[in-house]
Amino acid sequence: MVTITYFFQGASLDVDNIPKPILDALNGVVYSDDSQVTDLLCRKRNLSGDLRIPQPSALLLESLSRSEQFLHIVVTGASRQEVAH
Repeated sequence: MVTITYFFQGASLDVDNIPKPILDALNGVVYSDDSQVTDLLCRKRNLSGDLRIPQPSALLLESLSRSEQFLHIVVTGASRQEVAH
């Protein structure tokens, strides 16, 4: 599972245009091929908005303090092969 959060200020990208180049860039680095990715969560958050981030890492807090756009990417094993309803 890949979770991508795009933190931005001002104009932002369309959320559907964010994951493809990132998944392709992780080929051969994080996984053999992005066809291995079974789950994807992609979101965008305005740095000027009311952000609520439970238990942020030190690196995420540091990035947020800069008030510049950035990507936060987390790769984990998918929990189950379920279909949400």
